[in-house]
Amino acid sequence: MLTVTSRYTIDGVPEAVAGHGAALDTLPVGSPGKVGLLDLAFARRGGRTELVRHYQKTPLQIMRPLYYDQDRPDLPYVIVMSSGGGVLQGDRYRMDLSCGAGASLHVTTQAATKVYRMEQDYATQLVTISAGPGAYLEYLPDPVIPYAGSRFYQRVELDVDRSASVLVAETVLAGRLAHGERHAYTAYCGDLVARDQAGRLLFADPIRLEPARSPVTGPAVFGDHGVMASFYAVTSAVPAPALAGALHEALREPGGGLTAGASVLPGDTGAWARLLAAESPQITDALARLWDTARRLITGGPAPGRRRF
Repeated sequence: MLTVTSRYTIDGVPEAVAGHGAALDTLPVGSPGKVGLLDLAFARRGGRTELVRHYQKTPLQIMRPLYYDQDRPDLPYVIVMSSGGGVLQGDRYRMDLSCGAGASLHVTTQAATKVYRMEQDYATQLVTISAGPGAYLEYLPDPVIPYAGSRFYQRVELDVDRSASVLVAETVLAGRLAHGERHAYTAYCGDLVARDQAGRLLFADPIRLEPARSPVTGPAVFGDHGVMASFYAVTSAVPAPALAGALHEALREPGGGLTAGASVLPGDTGAWARLLAAESPQITDALARLWDTARRLITGGPAPGRRRF
């Protein structure tokens, strides 16, 4: 039976994070301000996509959807905001995004997600994304910045109809790079899991970073870079090899400072790319090229410039 607590907690938090679970001397888990909930559903109405369900619980919130893309006046842009300014120990966040049949949607964040130092317990964020038949959804949030002493787990679950297309980006910094902080967090763990609407697993991509117990600066993780990002395009609208090839070419743009590659997703369910760079600007520019490339191939139109208001 579902309870209020089960709504915002995550089963199977990795031990690297869950091992720090403890009662808080400050506001306990579940207290007002410690649980952020955002439940949004969008449906095709009268020639454009409209917000048809909206529930929010502070600190997560949105303003009204924006329709600023001249090439796609039917597509709303939604900016997720946090009134708390960052993620604290004992915080539990959850976002549910549903895009109905034939609907289109872009979701981003107002700013980077700052995960502050934690002396007790840990913090989590669960993001569930559902895309119905013929839907097109983009979830392109700003980076996660794990501060020194933080422990954070993020799980992104995709439920994608075979005829839908979903673009997702994830970016994590090694720490507060401008402060010279690198891999001083206690643990950063992430899971991206994609399933079809019959519940069959399409693919999963886990990240486990625990600097004090296992090196995170080797060739299979961060290396000597400061920023790591992933881009996923789950779609049947474009053959997976062609999409992967186009993403690979987009990563070859001049500018330097970027280490990256692209490949097909398991079962030819789309394509993905992994990116590494010393600082954020190279990653931001590369992700913008990947977004534009994937959108052109899937929808036939370009990605617009991103707005924050």
